[in-house]
Amino acid sequence: MSSQHFLTLFFFLLLSCTTLTSSTSSPSQNKDTFDFARPIDRKLLGLNKKEKLSHFKFYWHDILNGKNPSSVQILSPSNNSSTYFGSINMIDNPLTLRPELSSKLVGKAQGFYASASQAEFGLLMAMNFAFVEGKYNGSTITILGRNPAMHKVREMPVVGGSGLFRFARGYAQASTYSFDMKSGNACVEYNVYVFHY
Repeated sequence: MSSQHFLTLFFFLLLSCTTLTSSTSSPSQNKDTFDFARPIDRKLLGLNKKEKLSHFKFYWHDILNGKNPSSVQILSPSNNSSTYFGSINMIDNPLTLRPELSSKLVGKAQGFYASASQAEFGLLMAMNFAFVEGKYNGSTITILGRNPAMHKVREMPVVGGSGLFRFARGYAQASTYSFDMKSGNACVEYNVYVFHY
């Protein structure tokens, strides 16, 4: 076979492979998944503004007794664990300006906490701080993290939010203000530091 025939055959095969590859690729692949996900301009979501850092301080009231408890156990521990391992409480806890339950309501902590440690009283906290005060009314800050409840200060991450706290990030520090051994009721001071737009 002459070199000219070889080159002609080589280019014919190369052209055939290119044509075959392009004809077998689906139209959706060529659209770069635009129907499913696409980049957008940050300004459309208000992300062109300067990010702010805010500090919130309030008191979280976990009320387990009385006619209208704000914390209800929905799953008991599966054994006689000293750490209540496996128990889960659903909460709609008041958030107040001062430690007194009668002080101004600024929001509710809605979610749950679960005893997630066999070695110590360690809770998994998953809750939204749903605010009802001032310009924050209707906005939420979401907390998801570990709360070793017997430590003096516990730190948990802010993982997001809604309303004025879209794309929020930061952390919350919790410290027990009071705890009633008989009723199980607790008042916890929360200091929340959050970046938001």
